[in-house]
Amino acid sequence: MNMPDFDSFVVFAEMRTGSNFLEANLNAFDGVACHGEAFNPHFIGYPNRDEILGITQAEREADPARLLAAIRDAKGLNGFRFFNDHDPRALDMVLADPRCAKIVLIRNPVESYVSWKIAQATGQWKLTNVKHARSGKVPFDAAEFETHLEALQRFQVTLLNRMQRSGQTAFYVAYEDLQDVDVMNGLAAWLGVPARIEGLDRKLKKQNPEPLSAKVTNFDEMEAALARLDRFDLSRTPNFEPRRGAAVPSYAAAPESPLLFLPIKGGPERAVKHWLAALDGAEPQALRGGFTQKSLRQWKRAHPGHRTFTVLRHPVARAHAAFCARILPAGPKGFPEIRKTLRQVFKVPLPGQNPGPDYDAAAHRAAFTGFLTFLKANLGGQTSVRVDAHWASQAEILQGMAGFALPDMILREDSLAPGLAQLAAQIGREAPEPGDSDREAARLASIYDGEIEAMVRDVYQRDYMTFGFANWR
Repeated sequence: MNMPDFDSFVVFAEMRTGSNFLEANLNAFDGVACHGEAFNPHFIGYPNRDEILGITQAEREADPARLLAAIRDAKGLNGFRFFNDHDPRALDMVLADPRCAKIVLIRNPVESYVSWKIAQATGQWKLTNVKHARSGKVPFDAAEFETHLEALQRFQVTLLNRMQRSGQTAFYVAYEDLQDVDVMNGLAAWLGVPARIEGLDRKLKKQNPEPLSAKVTNFDEMEAALARLDRFDLSRTPNFEPRRGAAVPSYAAAPESPLLFLPIKGGPERAVKHWLAALDGAEPQALRGGFTQKSLRQWKRAHPGHRTFTVLRHPVARAHAAFCARILPAGPKGFPEIRKTLRQVFKVPLPGQNPGPDYDAAAHRAAFTGFLTFLKANLGGQTSVRVDAHWASQAEILQGMAGFALPDMILREDSLAPGLAQLAAQIGREAPEPGDSDREAARLASIYDGEIEAMVRDVYQRDYMTFGFANWR
């Protein structure tokens, strides 16, 4: 007999998706045992059950790995059902184990939601005798359904991404497939189980086989509510940017005050650092930086009541500042290799060297709009040039920060003085006035128009949507 390809299995499902029926048919295969909802936080396996394979609920709570090991080591091929609200510790261990087979059971979420509401109303969660069937009509709650749907979709995306990243795949089973004996035998073959079945388990009966219109009291309202849902996510802003880390070494702490600045490259970094130093009567060189995650945790522990903050800059001003600081100059402070590629490959009309007397507003506008055309392709994943932090979207940079710690306050450059004053007041300090935050604002004003605004909006749709930016001027 061939050895199974897996040591155990998990059925990822939700309530009212047919998981009981799938379990019954899995248990019909010789050598296969499914142990119910092994990691349900409120019981172990099944209601009124005390243990699984000798492991009690208390023992499982203390050490979920112990139950996983018992399932893996049991005779034959053993597994369990797992829903999105079950023990996340077990989920992490299961997804990291390629020897645990993943079976994903799916059902139309509207049907599973209505079935769940009927089961709640009637108290009947399983049916083995149609004579005892309880039927009823339930109201459709649009807000509740959207919450239900969001949880299901979030869980499915988590499963998909985690398996993709670890090079695993799953066996997908739709609710309608459960009535197909060939699909069940195909599942057994995929699991590496030699046994086959000739018929399905018929003890469990389908509950409420009527159409949805016969099971919902406000069917017209339900249709209208579902029509408003963006089923194909048409309003989503595509994001092809690489994920970013927290960039902890770039963080700057005041010399004495319990304030930590999380800079966004391309933003008013210089002005804020000067202000942060001036708060303690010091020069910018006195700021503390070069943190590691360990040293930053130590700083936080040593500064109770600390505040962390970052500052957003309008996308037009930020793209322009990045262009002026890193692309326009030919010296060492710029990005000479990217500059060369922009000139030669993307035909951005940059001056050969640093701008001279003939580089007027018209030349500056042409060069900047050429850079914006490049940015559109660059952030869309269509170039070989890196997406540098100076022009990566601010939404993506903030998500990277969240990988370590979110800022307490997110200020905006256009209201920097009152924002910093409020921040200083939180630690009982008088705030100095911040200096000029954008040295290139006058140059930008000389070329800015509706076309540039539209181009930047096209590049940074996500930032405009996330932060609600209006036009620059």
